Amino acid sequence: MANTQTTIESRGEHPSGALVKGLGLFDATMLVAGSMIGSGIFIVSADIAHQVQSPGLLILVWLASGLITLIGALSFGELAAAMPHAGGQYVYLRESCGPLFGFLYGWTMLLVIQTATIAAVAIALAKFSGVLVLWISASAWIWKIGTFGPWNLWFGQLGPYNVGLNRQNLVAILSIVLLTWVNTRGLRLGKIVQNVFTVAKIASLGGLVLLGFWFSTMIARSANFTGFWRNAGWSMTHPYPPGSSTWMIGTLTLVGVAMVGSLFAMDAWNSVTFTAAEVKNPGRNLPLSLALGTGTVVLLYVLANVAYLRVLPLSGDLHGATAIARGIEFATEGRVATAVGEVAFGPAGAILMAIAILVSTFGCNNGLILAGARIYYAMANDGLFFRLVGTLNKNHVPAVALVAQCVWASVLCLSGTYGQLLDFLIFAQLLFYVLTLAGLFLLRWRRPEMARPYRAFGYPILPALYILAAAFLEIQLLRYKPQYTWPGLIIVLFGLPVYAVWKWAGKPPVRA
Repeated sequence: MANTQTTIESRGEHPSGALVKGLGLFDATMLVAGSMIGSGIFIVSADIAHQVQSPGLLILVWLASGLITLIGALSFGELAAAMPHAGGQYVYLRESCGPLFGFLYGWTMLLVIQTATIAAVAIALAKFSGVLVLWISASAWIWKIGTFGPWNLWFGQLGPYNVGLNRQNLVAILSIVLLTWVNTRGLRLGKIVQNVFTVAKIASLGGLVLLGFWFSTMIARSANFTGFWRNAGWSMTHPYPPGSSTWMIGTLTLVGVAMVGSLFAMDAWNSVTFTAAEVKNPGRNLPLSLALGTGTVVLLYVLANVAYLRVLPLSGDLHGATAIARGIEFATEGRVATAVGEVAFGPAGAILMAIAILVSTFGCNNGLILAGARIYYAMANDGLFFRLVGTLNKNHVPAVALVAQCVWASVLCLSGTYGQLLDFLIFAQLLFYVLTLAGLFLLRWRRPEMARPYRAFGYPILPALYILAAAFLEIQLLRYKPQYTWPGLIIVLFGLPVYAVWKWAGKPPVRA
């Protein structure tokens, strides 16, 4: 066992160089919070409101998502402290479930989860840039390859997808290229950018909360807080999708399927685990940064939605001429935060909020780009990806992995809109979270001697509760949002033959 432990502790470094331990507690916490706060909190409440049709359920969706996220982060803290190696969650799956599951995770992260998130956030950045610079438009095509779909597959309808280069995704691609270049210059520059932008966007989000409480409107208070729990009875059934007669679902199921947007907005809290080999005093700082960063963001997100309800009515007129008239549900292009700014300060308020969201999305993508490349770097060092990706440049960062990630994320920018890029993410991400927490139980059983500087809070009850809650959500998503879930599952399963071919091709095996 001692030899095995020594081997595990040596993983994550390349023989020709070493990752630099340059992240302290503040840096790690800013990476957690900064990777979480992107565009979602400013947009997805419109879609959630459309689904639940209840102010109380809107807040409940965010509270439930926050609770699940916090439990996940507190549970991951044990794995991060015990195995502080580059690759984070990939390493935990490799050690608990085997190299196949580690490969499937890394494969899915590269193909869709991490890179599509980077692309989606970059497109959101470009989208809000269009508020300031009208030249940036998704309808202004530079090179349109074509429109594909809709495809009436057995699991749902997909498309249409407009594929090609327009001014909006050009700006998105340029932002990804810029941030990738910044992170090839070394960890120090990357973390400075992350810290500055994260502090700025926490302040901006806090300002949005204060704005909502200070500039509350009589219309919103009357519409939202009179009958706060309307349409929320546990014995009630609801048409789903809203306004259709496709399904009639219970309130608990409605809350579950509506959590796709809020879970995405709270995702990426695990990014700091990918950089674990670069964190100082990881036994203390990794679990603490996960708890502090995640807790701060969850609190701000719930308060932001209360602020939305104090300024805008939940539902309004789809064709309303003003932000208040349209409400949260029908906010222009889902931009709830800019609608709040517009109510408070007029057109200038919308512009100020757009600037705040630009800061948020830019900082978010810096964290995602910095952290994500460490997964592919770790895979390459295990012989599960191209060897060159496992090398470090003169600045002690995995530059080749960063470039590979940049190229694929840029390609994904050409493939669809913000919403379409998110369709496949949450189901696959939740699947691997469940497997990782199951691995926590497996490692407690198989490896009781493993050094654990921090033990998961509430173990075994809270990790088990997470697994049960996430499994319930996965089942409901498979039933009621098949167009979001089956493609994501298929992408994961495609990794099985790829893994078999990789091993057959004679790539170096994972070190035992």
